Amino acid sequence: MLRLAIAAALAAGATLFVVAPASAAPPTFSNQVLRAPATLPPGYSTSPPGQSGDSEPAIDFGPGNTMAVDGLGWLPFQVNLWKGHFGDDPLAYFGPMDTSLPIQGQGRINLGDGDADVEVTSAGTILLTDLDIIFNRPGFFVTLGVSITRCPASATGPSDCTSQVLDTAGADRPWITTAGTNAWVSYHDSGNSSLIRVWRSTDDGQTWTQVASPIPGQGSVTGDATFNSTAGPIVADPTGNVYQVFAAGQPSVQKGTTADFNNIYVARSTDGGNTWTSHLVYHATLFTNLANIFPALAVDPSNGALYAAWTDRHGVSVSSSSDDGTSWSTPLVVSNVTTTVMPWVAALNGKVDVVYYGSTAASTNDPTAVWNTYDSQFQGGAWSVGLVSNTPNRIGIVCLNGSACRSDRELLDLFEVAEDPANGKAAVVYTDSTLDTWTGPDGNSHQLPEIVLAYEQ
Repeated sequence: MLRLAIAAALAAGATLFVVAPASAAPPTFSNQVLRAPATLPPGYSTSPPGQSGDSEPAIDFGPGNTMAVDGLGWLPFQVNLWKGHFGDDPLAYFGPMDTSLPIQGQGRINLGDGDADVEVTSAGTILLTDLDIIFNRPGFFVTLGVSITRCPASATGPSDCTSQVLDTAGADRPWITTAGTNAWVSYHDSGNSSLIRVWRSTDDGQTWTQVASPIPGQGSVTGDATFNSTAGPIVADPTGNVYQVFAAGQPSVQKGTTADFNNIYVARSTDGGNTWTSHLVYHATLFTNLANIFPALAVDPSNGALYAAWTDRHGVSVSSSSDDGTSWSTPLVVSNVTTTVMPWVAALNGKVDVVYYGSTAASTNDPTAVWNTYDSQFQGGAWSVGLVSNTPNRIGIVCLNGSACRSDRELLDLFEVAEDPANGKAAVVYTDSTLDTWTGPDGNSHQLPEIVLAYEQ
Protein backbone atom coordinates (compact mmCIF):
# COMPACT_ATOMS: atom_id res chain seq x y z
CA MET A 1 0.00 0.00 0.00
CA LEU A 2 1.16 3.48 -0.86
CA ARG A 3 1.61 6.13 1.79
CA LEU A 4 0.59 9.51 0.39
CA ALA A 5 2.60 12.52 1.56
CA ILE A 6 1.03 15.95 1.65
CA ALA A 7 3.10 18.11 -0.65
CA ALA A 8 0.85 21.11 -1.29
CA ALA A 9 0.98 24.19 0.89
CA LEU A 10 -2.34 24.59 2.70
CA ALA A 11 -4.27 27.82 2.84
CA ALA A 12 -3.75 30.00 5.90
CA GLY A 13 -6.40 29.44 8.56
CA ALA A 14 -7.47 26.15 7.01
CA THR A 15 -4.53 23.88 7.82
CA LEU A 16 -5.67 20.59 9.32
CA PHE A 17 -3.45 17.96 7.73
CA VAL A 18 0.05 17.61 9.15
CA VAL A 19 2.76 15.46 7.61
CA ALA A 20 4.29 12.88 9.94
CA PRO A 21 7.70 11.35 9.23
CA ALA A 22 6.52 7.80 9.85
CA SER A 23 4.39 5.91 7.33
CA ALA A 24 0.83 5.15 8.38
CA ALA A 25 -0.36 1.54 8.33
CA PRO A 26 -3.20 1.07 5.83
CA PRO A 27 -6.62 0.19 7.26
CA THR A 28 -7.91 -3.37 6.91
CA PHE A 29 -11.50 -4.59 6.92
CA SER A 30 -13.72 -7.63 7.48
CA ASN A 31 -16.72 -8.02 5.17
CA GLN A 32 -20.26 -9.40 5.44
CA VAL A 33 -23.01 -9.43 2.82
CA LEU A 34 -26.36 -7.91 3.86
CA ARG A 35 -29.09 -9.78 1.98
CA ALA A 36 -32.70 -8.67 2.48
CA PRO A 37 -35.39 -11.38 2.28
CA ALA A 38 -38.26 -10.56 -0.06
CA THR A 39 -41.40 -11.89 -1.70
CA LEU A 40 -40.59 -11.56 -5.39
CA PRO A 41 -42.99 -10.40 -8.14
CA PRO A 42 -44.55 -13.21 -10.20
CA GLY A 43 -42.19 -14.59 -12.82
CA TYR A 44 -39.01 -13.44 -11.02
CA SER A 45 -36.41 -15.49 -9.19
CA THR A 46 -33.01 -14.87 -7.62
CA SER A 47 -29.91 -16.88 -6.86
CA PRO A 48 -29.71 -17.42 -3.94
CA PRO A 49 -33.52 -17.64 -3.71
CA GLY A 50 -35.80 -15.00 -2.24
CA GLN A 51 -33.47 -12.00 -2.13
CA SER A 52 -34.41 -8.35 -2.64
CA GLY A 53 -31.00 -7.17 -3.85
CA ASP A 54 -29.81 -3.69 -2.78
CA SER A 55 -27.68 -0.77 -3.96
CA GLU A 56 -26.70 2.76 -2.91
CA PRO A 57 -26.39 2.09 0.84
CA ALA A 58 -26.23 4.69 3.62
CA ILE A 59 -25.01 4.33 7.23
CA ASP A 60 -25.05 6.28 10.50
CA PHE A 61 -24.30 5.83 14.21
CA GLY A 62 -26.31 7.12 17.16
CA PRO A 63 -26.29 6.88 20.99
CA GLY A 64 -25.25 3.58 22.49
CA ASN A 65 -23.40 3.10 19.18
CA THR A 66 -26.65 2.15 17.49
CA MET A 67 -25.90 1.65 13.79
CA ALA A 68 -28.47 2.00 11.00
CA VAL A 69 -27.87 0.88 7.39
CA ASP A 70 -30.26 1.33 4.49
CA GLY A 71 -30.25 0.09 0.89
CA LEU A 72 -32.38 0.57 -2.21
CA GLY A 73 -34.11 -2.72 -2.99
CA TRP A 74 -34.32 -4.07 -6.55
CA LEU A 75 -36.90 -6.88 -6.26
CA PRO A 76 -39.31 -5.68 -4.98
CA PHE A 77 -39.00 -1.88 -5.04
CA GLN A 78 -38.51 -0.87 -1.38
CA VAL A 79 -35.96 0.64 1.01
CA ASN A 80 -34.46 -2.04 3.25
CA LEU A 81 -33.15 -1.23 6.72
CA TRP A 82 -30.74 -2.99 9.07
CA LYS A 83 -30.12 -2.03 12.71
CA GLY A 84 -27.45 -3.09 15.20
CA HIS A 85 -24.00 -2.19 16.47
CA PHE A 86 -20.45 -2.09 15.16
CA GLY A 87 -19.10 -5.63 14.94
CA ASP A 88 -22.48 -7.38 14.74
CA ASP A 89 -22.15 -10.32 12.36
CA PRO A 90 -24.73 -10.81 11.07
CA LEU A 91 -26.28 -7.36 11.32
CA ALA A 92 -30.00 -7.74 12.05
CA TYR A 93 -32.50 -7.00 9.29
CA PHE A 94 -35.07 -4.43 10.49
CA GLY A 95 -37.43 -4.60 7.51
CA PRO A 96 -38.81 -2.86 4.40
CA MET A 97 -39.46 0.80 5.20
CA ASP A 98 -41.66 2.43 2.58
CA THR A 99 -44.35 -0.04 1.58
CA SER A 100 -47.31 2.11 2.72
CA LEU A 101 -46.41 5.78 2.40
CA PRO A 102 -49.23 8.31 3.08
CA ILE A 103 -49.38 9.74 -0.45
CA GLN A 104 -52.73 11.50 -0.76
CA GLY A 105 -54.91 12.02 -3.84
CA GLN A 106 -57.52 10.07 -5.77
CA GLY A 107 -56.08 7.32 -7.94
CA ARG A 108 -52.47 7.86 -6.86
CA ILE A 109 -50.09 4.93 -6.63
CA ASN A 110 -46.73 5.41 -4.94
CA LEU A 111 -43.45 3.59 -4.59
CA GLY A 112 -40.56 4.54 -2.35
CA ASP A 113 -37.00 3.54 -3.12
CA GLY A 114 -36.06 6.32 -5.53
CA ASP A 115 -33.23 7.40 -3.20
CA ALA A 116 -32.70 7.19 0.56
CA ASP A 117 -30.53 8.44 3.41
CA VAL A 118 -30.55 7.55 7.11
CA GLU A 119 -29.58 9.23 10.38
CA VAL A 120 -29.86 8.39 14.09
CA THR A 121 -30.71 11.24 16.49
CA SER A 122 -29.31 11.67 20.01
CA ALA A 123 -32.55 10.10 21.29
CA GLY A 124 -31.83 6.93 19.31
CA THR A 125 -34.57 7.69 16.77
CA ILE A 126 -33.90 6.48 13.24
CA LEU A 127 -34.92 8.99 10.57
CA LEU A 128 -35.07 7.76 6.98
CA THR A 129 -35.63 10.16 4.10
CA ASP A 130 -36.87 8.64 0.86
CA LEU A 131 -37.45 9.78 -2.72
CA ASP A 132 -40.96 8.64 -3.65
CA ILE A 133 -42.17 7.79 -7.14
CA ILE A 134 -45.80 8.94 -7.47
CA PHE A 135 -48.00 7.74 -10.33
CA ASN A 136 -50.86 10.21 -10.85
CA ARG A 137 -53.98 9.02 -12.68
CA PRO A 138 -55.41 9.63 -15.22
CA GLY A 139 -52.57 9.35 -17.69
CA PHE A 140 -50.20 7.77 -15.17
CA PHE A 141 -48.14 10.98 -15.00
CA VAL A 142 -45.14 10.49 -12.71
CA THR A 143 -43.84 12.98 -10.13
CA LEU A 144 -41.21 12.57 -7.45
CA GLY A 145 -41.73 13.41 -3.78
CA VAL A 146 -39.88 13.25 -0.48
CA SER A 147 -41.00 11.47 2.68
CA ILE A 148 -39.63 10.92 6.19
CA THR A 149 -40.03 7.67 8.11
CA ARG A 150 -39.46 7.95 11.86
CA CYS A 151 -38.61 4.92 14.02
CA PRO A 152 -38.23 5.59 17.78
CA ALA A 153 -35.39 3.92 19.66
CA SER A 154 -37.79 1.24 20.94
CA ALA A 155 -38.88 0.21 17.42
CA THR A 156 -38.24 -3.41 16.49
CA GLY A 157 -39.66 -3.28 12.95
CA PRO A 158 -41.44 -1.11 10.37
CA SER A 159 -44.80 -1.45 12.13
CA ASP A 160 -43.37 0.64 14.99
CA CYS A 161 -42.50 3.49 12.60
CA THR A 162 -44.52 6.38 11.14
CA SER A 163 -44.13 8.18 7.79
CA GLN A 164 -44.99 11.66 6.58
CA VAL A 165 -44.62 13.38 3.23
CA LEU A 166 -42.71 16.65 2.83
CA ASP A 167 -43.10 17.24 -0.91
CA THR A 168 -45.12 15.72 -3.77
CA ALA A 169 -44.53 18.42 -6.39
CA GLY A 170 -41.22 17.10 -7.70
CA ALA A 171 -37.86 16.43 -6.06
CA ASP A 172 -34.54 14.61 -6.43
CA ARG A 173 -31.87 13.05 -4.17
CA PRO A 174 -32.86 13.81 -0.57
CA TRP A 175 -30.24 13.93 2.21
CA ILE A 176 -30.65 14.06 6.00
CA THR A 177 -28.48 15.14 8.92
CA THR A 178 -28.97 15.56 12.68
CA ALA A 179 -27.50 17.45 15.63
CA GLY A 180 -28.96 16.23 18.89
CA THR A 181 -32.69 15.95 18.28
CA ASN A 182 -32.65 18.61 15.55
CA ALA A 183 -32.72 17.36 11.97
CA TRP A 184 -32.51 18.77 8.46
CA VAL A 185 -33.47 17.34 5.07
CA SER A 186 -32.27 18.79 1.76
CA TYR A 187 -33.11 17.88 -1.84
CA HIS A 188 -33.21 19.34 -5.34
CA ASP A 189 -36.59 20.83 -6.12
CA SER A 190 -39.03 20.21 -8.97
CA GLY A 191 -38.33 20.93 -12.63
CA ASN A 192 -34.81 21.88 -13.64
CA SER A 193 -34.05 24.91 -11.44
CA SER A 194 -31.58 22.93 -9.31
CA LEU A 195 -32.54 24.94 -6.24
CA ILE A 196 -31.93 23.06 -3.00
CA ARG A 197 -34.92 22.83 -0.65
CA VAL A 198 -34.29 22.43 3.10
CA TRP A 199 -36.66 21.32 5.86
CA ARG A 200 -35.94 21.40 9.62
CA SER A 201 -37.28 19.50 12.60
CA THR A 202 -36.63 20.61 16.18
CA ASP A 203 -38.57 17.80 17.88
CA ASP A 204 -36.72 14.61 16.94
CA GLY A 205 -38.33 14.30 13.51
CA GLN A 206 -41.95 14.52 14.61
CA THR A 207 -42.78 17.75 12.75
CA TRP A 208 -41.04 19.58 9.90
CA THR A 209 -40.90 23.19 8.66
CA GLN A 210 -39.41 24.41 5.40
CA VAL A 211 -36.53 26.85 5.81
CA ALA A 212 -34.42 28.73 3.25
CA SER A 213 -32.57 27.41 0.21
CA PRO A 214 -28.74 27.66 0.14
CA ILE A 215 -28.78 28.77 -3.53
CA PRO A 216 -30.67 32.13 -3.79
CA GLY A 217 -29.11 35.37 -2.60
CA GLN A 218 -25.51 34.22 -3.02
CA GLY A 219 -24.44 36.58 -5.79
CA SER A 220 -22.31 34.91 -8.46
CA VAL A 221 -22.74 31.55 -6.72
CA THR A 222 -26.48 31.80 -7.39
CA GLY A 223 -25.73 32.41 -11.06
CA ASP A 224 -23.41 29.43 -11.18
CA ALA A 225 -25.77 27.02 -9.45
CA THR A 226 -29.29 27.84 -10.67
CA PHE A 227 -30.25 25.31 -13.39
CA ASN A 228 -26.59 24.25 -13.10
CA SER A 229 -25.77 22.20 -9.99
CA THR A 230 -25.53 18.81 -8.30
CA ALA A 231 -26.27 18.67 -4.56
CA GLY A 232 -24.27 16.51 -2.19
CA PRO A 233 -25.14 15.77 1.46
CA ILE A 234 -26.26 18.21 4.12
CA VAL A 235 -24.33 17.93 7.42
CA ALA A 236 -24.54 19.57 10.86
CA ASP A 237 -22.01 20.04 13.65
CA PRO A 238 -22.72 19.80 17.40
CA THR A 239 -22.94 23.61 17.72
CA GLY A 240 -25.84 23.75 15.26
CA ASN A 241 -24.00 24.98 12.18
CA VAL A 242 -25.51 23.39 9.06
CA TYR A 243 -23.56 22.89 5.83
CA GLN A 244 -24.63 22.01 2.28
CA VAL A 245 -22.10 20.94 -0.37
CA PHE A 246 -22.83 21.22 -4.11
CA ALA A 247 -21.07 21.22 -7.45
CA ALA A 248 -21.90 23.99 -9.92
CA GLY A 249 -20.91 25.06 -13.41
CA GLN A 250 -20.33 28.39 -15.13
CA PRO A 251 -23.58 29.95 -16.36
CA SER A 252 -22.35 31.74 -19.46
CA VAL A 253 -21.28 28.53 -21.19
CA GLN A 254 -22.65 25.54 -19.27
CA LYS A 255 -26.19 26.25 -18.13
CA GLY A 256 -28.61 23.81 -19.70
CA THR A 257 -25.95 22.25 -21.93
CA THR A 258 -23.72 20.07 -19.72
CA ALA A 259 -23.51 18.57 -16.24
CA ASP A 260 -19.70 18.74 -16.17
CA PHE A 261 -19.69 21.07 -13.17
CA ASN A 262 -16.23 22.48 -12.36
CA ASN A 263 -16.82 24.24 -9.01
CA ILE A 264 -17.28 22.87 -5.49
CA TYR A 265 -19.15 25.09 -3.02
CA VAL A 266 -20.15 24.71 0.63
CA ALA A 267 -22.96 26.85 2.07
CA ARG A 268 -23.19 27.43 5.83
CA SER A 269 -26.16 28.37 8.00
CA THR A 270 -25.69 29.48 11.61
CA ASP A 271 -29.42 29.91 12.32
CA GLY A 272 -30.84 26.49 11.56
CA GLY A 273 -31.26 27.02 7.83
CA ASN A 274 -33.01 30.40 7.81
CA THR A 275 -30.08 32.11 6.08
CA TRP A 276 -27.04 30.80 4.21
CA THR A 277 -23.59 31.96 3.11
CA SER A 278 -21.73 30.09 0.36
CA HIS A 279 -17.97 29.75 -0.08
CA LEU A 280 -15.96 28.35 -2.97
CA VAL A 281 -13.97 25.25 -2.03
CA TYR A 282 -12.36 24.56 -5.40
CA HIS A 283 -12.49 25.83 -8.99
CA ALA A 284 -11.28 23.61 -11.85
CA THR A 285 -10.80 24.21 -15.54
CA LEU A 286 -14.04 24.67 -17.48
CA PHE A 287 -15.81 21.37 -18.29
CA THR A 288 -13.87 19.45 -15.64
CA ASN A 289 -16.57 17.25 -14.10
CA LEU A 290 -16.26 17.22 -10.29
CA ALA A 291 -19.66 15.68 -9.45
CA ASN A 292 -19.16 11.95 -10.26
CA ILE A 293 -21.55 11.32 -8.11
CA PHE A 294 -21.66 13.17 -5.57
CA PRO A 295 -19.42 15.78 -3.97
CA ALA A 296 -19.16 14.67 -0.32
CA LEU A 297 -18.88 16.53 2.98
CA ALA A 298 -18.24 15.58 6.60
CA VAL A 299 -17.77 17.38 9.90
CA ASP A 300 -15.57 16.07 12.73
CA PRO A 301 -17.86 16.41 15.79
CA SER A 302 -14.86 16.57 18.13
CA ASN A 303 -13.55 19.87 16.76
CA GLY A 304 -15.89 21.13 14.02
CA ALA A 305 -13.37 20.58 11.23
CA LEU A 306 -14.89 20.14 7.78
CA TYR A 307 -13.73 17.83 4.99
CA ALA A 308 -14.97 18.05 1.40
CA ALA A 309 -14.20 15.28 -1.10
CA TRP A 310 -14.78 14.96 -4.83
CA THR A 311 -13.35 13.24 -7.90
CA ASP A 312 -12.69 14.14 -11.54
CA ARG A 313 -12.82 10.36 -12.21
CA HIS A 314 -9.02 10.14 -12.11
CA GLY A 315 -8.25 11.05 -8.53
CA VAL A 316 -10.12 11.71 -5.28
CA SER A 317 -9.36 15.16 -3.85
CA VAL A 318 -9.88 16.33 -0.26
CA SER A 319 -9.98 19.87 1.10
CA SER A 320 -10.39 20.85 4.74
CA SER A 321 -11.58 23.85 6.72
CA SER A 322 -11.00 24.76 10.36
CA ASP A 323 -12.95 28.05 10.29
CA ASP A 324 -16.54 26.87 9.71
CA GLY A 325 -16.18 26.58 5.95
CA THR A 326 -14.99 30.13 5.28
CA SER A 327 -11.57 29.14 3.91
CA TRP A 328 -10.40 25.82 2.52
CA SER A 329 -7.05 24.10 2.15
CA THR A 330 -5.41 23.44 -1.18
CA PRO A 331 -6.90 20.12 -2.34
CA LEU A 332 -4.87 16.96 -1.87
CA VAL A 333 -5.27 13.92 -4.12
CA VAL A 334 -5.50 10.98 -1.70
CA SER A 335 -6.13 8.08 -4.13
CA ASN A 336 -3.51 6.05 -6.02
CA VAL A 337 -5.63 4.19 -8.59
CA THR A 338 -6.30 5.26 -12.19
CA THR A 339 -10.08 5.76 -12.23
CA THR A 340 -12.20 6.76 -9.23
CA VAL A 341 -15.91 7.41 -8.64
CA MET A 342 -18.43 7.98 -5.82
CA PRO A 343 -16.31 9.38 -2.97
CA TRP A 344 -17.63 9.67 0.57
CA VAL A 345 -15.92 11.03 3.71
CA ALA A 346 -16.24 10.65 7.48
CA ALA A 347 -14.15 12.10 10.33
CA LEU A 348 -13.78 11.72 14.09
CA ASN A 349 -11.12 12.92 16.55
CA GLY A 350 -8.81 14.03 13.74
CA LYS A 351 -9.05 10.70 11.88
CA VAL A 352 -10.45 10.93 8.33
CA ASP A 353 -11.69 8.13 6.07
CA VAL A 354 -12.31 8.83 2.38
CA VAL A 355 -13.87 5.89 0.52
CA TYR A 356 -14.44 5.44 -3.22
CA TYR A 357 -14.69 2.86 -5.99
CA GLY A 358 -11.48 2.55 -7.99
CA SER A 359 -10.14 0.70 -11.04
CA THR A 360 -6.85 0.42 -12.91
CA ALA A 361 -8.84 0.83 -16.16
CA ALA A 362 -8.45 4.15 -17.93
CA SER A 363 -12.17 4.90 -18.08
CA THR A 364 -15.50 4.19 -16.40
CA ASN A 365 -16.66 2.97 -19.84
CA ASP A 366 -14.23 0.04 -20.04
CA PRO A 367 -16.31 -3.19 -20.16
CA THR A 368 -13.35 -5.15 -18.74
CA ALA A 369 -12.69 -2.79 -15.80
CA VAL A 370 -12.16 -4.46 -12.42
CA TRP A 371 -13.43 -2.33 -9.54
CA ASN A 372 -12.63 -2.43 -5.84
CA THR A 373 -13.64 -0.36 -2.84
CA TYR A 374 -10.86 1.72 -1.29
CA ASP A 375 -10.33 3.74 1.89
CA SER A 376 -7.79 6.57 1.96
CA GLN A 377 -7.27 7.18 5.67
CA PHE A 378 -5.62 10.08 7.51
CA GLN A 379 -4.43 9.11 10.97
CA GLY A 380 -1.42 9.93 13.08
CA GLY A 381 -0.36 12.70 10.71
CA ALA A 382 -0.13 10.59 7.54
CA TRP A 383 -2.28 9.18 4.75
CA SER A 384 -2.49 5.55 3.70
CA VAL A 385 -4.65 3.64 1.21
CA GLY A 386 -6.38 0.41 2.22
CA LEU A 387 -8.57 -2.07 0.38
CA VAL A 388 -12.09 -2.31 1.80
CA SER A 389 -13.42 -5.06 -0.49
CA ASN A 390 -11.90 -8.52 -0.06
CA THR A 391 -12.82 -9.36 -3.69
CA PRO A 392 -13.61 -7.05 -6.64
CA ASN A 393 -17.11 -5.60 -6.24
CA ARG A 394 -17.71 -4.81 -9.90
CA ILE A 395 -16.58 -5.98 -13.35
CA GLY A 396 -17.42 -3.72 -16.28
CA ILE A 397 -18.80 -0.27 -17.06
CA VAL A 398 -19.99 2.08 -14.31
CA CYS A 399 -22.61 4.49 -15.68
CA LEU A 400 -22.74 7.85 -13.87
CA ASN A 401 -25.61 9.46 -15.78
CA GLY A 402 -28.25 8.76 -13.16
CA SER A 403 -31.70 7.88 -14.45
CA ALA A 404 -30.44 8.45 -18.00
CA CYS A 405 -28.40 5.23 -17.76
CA ARG A 406 -29.83 2.47 -19.92
CA SER A 407 -27.62 -0.21 -18.33
CA ASP A 408 -24.49 -0.70 -16.21
CA ARG A 409 -26.00 1.07 -13.21
CA GLU A 410 -26.02 -1.74 -10.64
CA LEU A 411 -23.86 0.34 -8.27
CA LEU A 412 -26.30 3.27 -8.62
CA ASP A 413 -24.80 6.58 -7.44
CA LEU A 414 -23.14 6.40 -4.02
CA PHE A 415 -22.06 4.47 -0.94
CA GLU A 416 -21.07 5.67 2.54
CA VAL A 417 -18.65 5.42 5.46
CA ALA A 418 -19.25 6.35 9.10
CA GLU A 419 -17.08 6.39 12.23
CA ASP A 420 -18.08 4.31 15.26
CA PRO A 421 -18.02 6.79 18.17
CA ALA A 422 -17.13 4.00 20.62
CA ASN A 423 -13.89 2.82 19.00
CA GLY A 424 -13.17 5.39 16.29
CA LYS A 425 -13.12 2.73 13.58
CA ALA A 426 -14.74 3.06 10.17
CA ALA A 427 -17.77 1.12 9.00
CA VAL A 428 -18.25 1.10 5.21
CA VAL A 429 -21.34 0.00 3.30
CA TYR A 430 -20.74 -0.57 -0.41
CA THR A 431 -22.42 -2.36 -3.32
CA ASP A 432 -21.18 -5.59 -4.93
CA SER A 433 -22.68 -6.59 -8.29
CA THR A 434 -20.69 -9.83 -8.66
CA LEU A 435 -22.37 -12.00 -6.01
CA ASP A 436 -25.99 -12.77 -6.96
CA THR A 437 -28.27 -12.88 -10.01
CA TRP A 438 -31.93 -12.39 -10.85
CA THR A 439 -34.01 -13.86 -13.64
CA GLY A 440 -37.18 -12.31 -15.07
CA PRO A 441 -40.07 -13.66 -17.13
CA ASP A 442 -37.91 -13.58 -20.27
CA GLY A 443 -35.59 -16.18 -18.72
CA ASN A 444 -32.48 -13.98 -18.98
CA SER A 445 -30.08 -13.76 -16.04
CA HIS A 446 -28.92 -10.37 -14.72
CA GLN A 447 -26.62 -9.09 -12.00
CA LEU A 448 -28.38 -8.63 -8.66
CA PRO A 449 -26.42 -6.10 -6.58
CA GLU A 450 -26.04 -6.65 -2.85
CA ILE A 451 -24.80 -4.51 0.04
CA VAL A 452 -21.55 -5.42 1.80
CA LEU A 453 -20.86 -4.11 5.31
CA ALA A 454 -17.15 -3.74 6.11
CA TYR A 455 -15.77 -3.19 9.63
CA GLU A 456 -12.34 -1.63 10.11
CA GLN A 457 -10.12 -4.04 12.05
